[in-house]
Amino acid sequence: MKKFVTGFLIAAMCLSMAGCGSSMKGDTGNVTGNTDNAVESEDASSSAATVEDKKKVQDAGKLVVGITDFEPMDYKDENGNWIGFDADMANEFAKSLGVEAEFVEIEWDNKALELDAGNIDCVWNGMTLTDEVKSAMDCSNAYCNNAQIVIVPSDKADQYQTVDSLKDLNFAVEVGSAGEQQAQENGLKFTSVQNQANALMEVAAGTSDAAIIDSLMAAAMVGEGTSYDKLTYTVGLNSEEYGVGFRKGSDLTAALNDFFKSSYADGSMQKAAEKYGVQAALIEQ
Repeated sequence: MKKFVTGFLIAAMCLSMAGCGSSMKGDTGNVTGNTDNAVESEDASSSAATVEDKKKVQDAGKLVVGITDFEPMDYKDENGNWIGFDADMANEFAKSLGVEAEFVEIEWDNKALELDAGNIDCVWNGMTLTDEVKSAMDCSNAYCNNAQIVIVPSDKADQYQTVDSLKDLNFAVEVGSAGEQQAQENGLKFTSVQNQANALMEVAAGTSDAAIIDSLMAAAMVGEGTSYDKLTYTVGLNSEEYGVGFRKGSDLTAALNDFFKSSYADGSMQKAAEKYGVQAALIEQ
């Protein structure tokens, strides 16, 4: 399944460069795209008064992280502890601030509201850097490449190899997600569900014909040897990048960018990525 991540992301990036039609910025899938995102984040931060979230977090002794159940980024182990690439990195970032990370499950469609209300300190859950996201919050530098892909039952995969072939299908998508956006942009019929895990369950149960989810999640949960061995992926709809969101003007944005740079330089980011099989998607910091 690790080969799936590498092969699919390369294919998805080629698709995007050929004119996929995505409206998302930061979809270049390379270091140049990452630099552009960094500039946009810095511009956004400089346009707002600095918010001293770092002191707030340190005074509280915890960094409250908004997440959903999204393997391999944030999910629970057999003991009920949150693990995953994002969860591990959030724990390490919290340690660098001298605090502990506290993970709070949120409704993904309400992520900006939860952030602005002060219920969470950041959104760190394989969040796609869309225009909507970047206008609603300060965003870190991009750290992973990703793509939105179509999931169907394996025995029907041959029928659905192009976007046009998907028009009569009923999709399950996570509410407020990049997958939902792709369904809208491609004129597909869909039902919004709580999270991507539920979207996969809908397809497995036969209550939806297909789902649109992140390629990194598909690598961990779809295909031979996974939880959904009777499902597979077909069409790639775009390519995109992940970032972490903070309140507008938050000084935690720059702190995380510095942490990303140091953890990439010392190899700890790569080590965490390898643990969860997402190393092929990692973006150089």
